[in-house]
Amino acid sequence: QVQLVESGGGLVQAGGSLRLSCAASGRTFGSYAMGWFRQAPGKERESVASIDWSGGSTYYAASVKGRFTISRDNAKNTVYLQMNSLKPEDTAVYYCAADGSTLRVRVRPNYWGQGTQVTVSS
Repeated sequence: QVQLVESGGGLVQAGGSLRLSCAASGRTFGSYAMGWFRQAPGKERESVASIDWSGGSTYYAASVKGRFTISRDNAKNTVYLQMNSLKPEDTAVYYCAADGSTLRVRVRPNYWGQGTQVTVSS
């Protein structure tokens, strides 16, 4: 069992940057693959980025590749999403997710955070 708490969302102008953090409870954080999803109003939740347990393998959706960076600090039980060159279409609720499987964390993770709002103004 792992509990996830996101932070770092907010309002930013287009072209700006934000860094989301997700703090995880439990002693086994280092064994979980982690991911970030987002859901915009009226749209389905989509996978944005994921990272394996070691941090050695990452995945990005095409829409954010080159602008977003996922990373983790296993000593701090935290995963991050650095978001640069933000666009209005990045506006969404961003969710942190965890799963024991690097593949499943991208599509149907077992654990979810409560979400944090990111709003990008034009």
